[in-house]
Amino acid sequence: MQTSINLQEPFMYSIIPLIIVIVLTILFTYFSKKIKPIKKNKEKQEIRVIPQRNIKNIPVIKNKYLKQLDDIEYKFTNNKMKIRTAYQNISKIIRMFVFEVTDVTTQNYSLTEIKKLDLPILYELIEEYYEPEFAYKSIGDFNSSINKAKEVIKKWN
Repeated sequence: MQTSINLQEPFMYSIIPLIIVIVLTILFTYFSKKIKPIKKNKEKQEIRVIPQRNIKNIPVIKNKYLKQLDDIEYKFTNNKMKIRTAYQNISKIIRMFVFEVTDVTTQNYSLTEIKKLDLPILYELIEEYYEPEFAYKSIGDFNSSINKAKEVIKKWN
Protein backbone atom coordinates (compact mmCIF):
# COMPACT_ATOMS: atom_id res chain seq x y z
CA MET A 1 0.00 0.00 0.00
CA GLN A 2 1.36 3.35 -0.91
CA THR A 3 0.94 6.43 1.23
CA SER A 4 1.73 10.02 0.66
CA ILE A 5 3.37 10.41 4.07
CA ASN A 6 7.16 10.47 4.07
CA LEU A 7 8.86 9.31 7.26
CA GLN A 8 11.52 11.49 8.73
CA GLU A 9 15.07 10.22 8.93
CA PRO A 10 16.17 9.09 12.41
CA PHE A 11 17.45 11.97 14.56
CA MET A 12 21.17 11.84 15.28
CA TYR A 13 22.87 13.64 18.12
CA SER A 14 26.20 15.25 17.57
CA ILE A 15 29.02 13.22 19.12
CA ILE A 16 31.10 16.31 20.08
CA PRO A 17 29.17 17.19 23.32
CA LEU A 18 29.42 13.56 24.43
CA ILE A 19 33.19 13.58 23.92
CA ILE A 20 33.50 16.86 25.83
CA VAL A 21 31.52 15.48 28.80
CA ILE A 22 33.61 12.31 28.93
CA VAL A 23 36.88 14.27 28.80
CA LEU A 24 35.69 16.67 31.55
CA THR A 25 34.63 13.75 33.75
CA ILE A 26 38.01 12.08 33.37
CA LEU A 27 39.84 15.35 34.14
CA PHE A 28 37.65 16.05 37.17
CA THR A 29 38.25 12.55 38.55
CA TYR A 30 41.98 12.82 37.99
CA PHE A 31 42.34 16.21 39.71
CA SER A 32 40.02 15.38 42.60
CA LYS A 33 42.20 12.37 43.45
CA LYS A 34 45.32 14.55 43.29
CA ILE A 35 43.86 17.24 45.56
CA LYS A 36 42.55 15.02 48.40
CA PRO A 37 45.96 13.92 49.78
CA ILE A 38 47.05 17.55 49.91
CA LYS A 39 44.08 18.43 52.14
CA LYS A 40 44.87 15.56 54.50
CA ASN A 41 48.46 16.72 54.85
CA LYS A 42 47.30 20.24 55.68
CA GLU A 43 44.94 18.91 58.36
CA LYS A 44 47.77 16.97 59.96
CA GLN A 45 49.91 20.10 60.04
CA GLU A 46 47.22 22.15 61.78
CA ILE A 47 47.18 19.97 64.89
CA ARG A 48 50.52 19.98 66.58
CA VAL A 49 51.96 17.26 68.76
CA ILE A 50 51.85 17.80 72.51
CA PRO A 51 55.04 19.47 73.66
CA GLN A 52 56.52 18.34 76.94
CA ARG A 53 56.86 21.38 79.16
CA ASN A 54 59.21 21.57 82.05
CA ILE A 55 56.90 22.85 84.75
CA LYS A 56 58.26 23.06 88.26
CA ASN A 57 54.94 23.83 89.92
CA ILE A 58 52.95 20.91 88.48
CA PRO A 59 51.72 19.84 91.95
CA VAL A 60 50.23 23.32 92.44
CA ILE A 61 48.46 23.11 89.08
CA LYS A 62 47.18 19.60 89.87
CA ASN A 63 45.81 20.72 93.25
CA LYS A 64 44.09 23.72 91.67
CA TYR A 65 42.16 21.54 89.20
CA LEU A 66 41.48 18.75 91.70
CA LYS A 67 39.86 21.34 94.00
CA GLN A 68 37.70 22.54 91.13
CA LEU A 69 36.59 18.95 90.47
CA ASP A 70 35.84 18.49 94.18
CA ASP A 71 33.71 21.64 94.05
CA ILE A 72 31.71 20.29 91.11
CA GLU A 73 31.29 16.94 92.83
CA TYR A 74 30.03 18.68 95.99
CA LYS A 75 27.53 20.80 94.05
CA PHE A 76 26.26 17.83 92.05
CA THR A 77 25.82 15.53 95.05
CA ASN A 78 23.92 18.28 96.90
CA ASN A 79 21.61 18.84 93.91
CA LYS A 80 22.92 22.34 93.29
CA MET A 81 24.03 21.44 89.76
CA LYS A 82 22.35 19.47 86.98
CA ILE A 83 24.11 16.56 85.32
CA ARG A 84 24.56 18.35 81.98
CA THR A 85 26.18 21.35 83.66
CA ALA A 86 28.37 19.06 85.76
CA TYR A 87 29.66 17.24 82.67
CA GLN A 88 30.24 20.52 80.86
CA ASN A 89 32.26 21.79 83.81
CA ILE A 90 34.30 18.59 84.10
CA SER A 91 35.12 18.81 80.39
CA LYS A 92 36.11 22.44 80.74
CA ILE A 93 38.31 21.73 83.76
CA ILE A 94 40.17 18.81 82.19
CA ARG A 95 40.71 20.78 78.99
CA MET A 96 42.03 23.79 80.91
CA PHE A 97 44.32 21.53 82.91
CA VAL A 98 45.81 20.10 79.71
CA PHE A 99 46.14 23.63 78.32
CA GLU A 100 47.94 24.88 81.39
CA VAL A 101 50.31 21.92 81.43
CA THR A 102 51.01 21.68 77.68
CA ASP A 103 50.12 25.08 76.15
CA VAL A 104 47.86 23.34 73.62
CA THR A 105 44.47 25.05 73.43
CA THR A 106 42.42 21.88 73.88
CA GLN A 107 39.50 23.94 75.14
CA ASN A 108 38.98 25.08 71.54
CA TYR A 109 39.32 21.64 69.96
CA SER A 110 36.60 19.30 68.80
CA LEU A 111 36.68 15.62 69.66
CA THR A 112 38.27 14.72 66.31
CA GLU A 113 40.97 17.34 66.79
CA ILE A 114 41.71 15.99 70.26
CA LYS A 115 42.04 12.50 68.78
CA LYS A 116 44.77 13.80 66.46
CA LEU A 117 46.80 15.07 69.42
CA ASP A 118 47.90 11.56 70.33
CA LEU A 119 46.55 11.86 73.86
CA PRO A 120 44.30 8.81 74.17
CA ILE A 121 43.49 9.46 77.83
CA LEU A 122 42.16 12.95 77.11
CA TYR A 123 40.28 11.69 74.06
CA GLU A 124 38.57 8.93 76.07
CA LEU A 125 37.51 11.38 78.79
CA ILE A 126 36.11 13.98 76.41
CA GLU A 127 34.37 11.27 74.37
CA GLU A 128 32.72 10.00 77.57
CA TYR A 129 31.51 13.53 78.40
CA TYR A 130 30.10 14.28 74.92
CA GLU A 131 26.85 12.36 75.24
CA PRO A 132 25.80 13.75 78.65
CA GLU A 133 26.88 17.23 77.55
CA PHE A 134 24.94 17.34 74.29
CA ALA A 135 22.19 14.73 74.48
CA TYR A 136 18.55 15.82 74.69
CA LYS A 137 18.27 14.04 78.03
CA SER A 138 21.59 13.81 79.83
CA ILE A 139 22.34 10.42 81.34
CA GLY A 140 25.70 9.33 82.63
CA ASP A 141 27.61 7.81 85.52
CA PHE A 142 28.79 11.06 87.08
CA ASN A 143 30.77 9.51 89.94
CA SER A 144 32.74 7.29 87.57
CA SER A 145 33.39 10.19 85.20
CA ILE A 146 34.64 12.60 87.83
CA ASN A 147 36.84 9.92 89.40
CA LYS A 148 38.42 9.20 86.01
CA ALA A 149 39.12 12.93 85.55
CA LYS A 150 40.73 13.09 89.00
CA GLU A 151 42.89 10.05 88.24
CA VAL A 152 44.09 11.54 84.96
CA ILE A 153 45.11 14.74 86.72
CA LYS A 154 46.81 12.87 89.58
CA LYS A 155 48.80 10.61 87.22
CA TRP A 156 49.80 13.35 84.77
CA ASN A 157 53.59 13.72 84.50
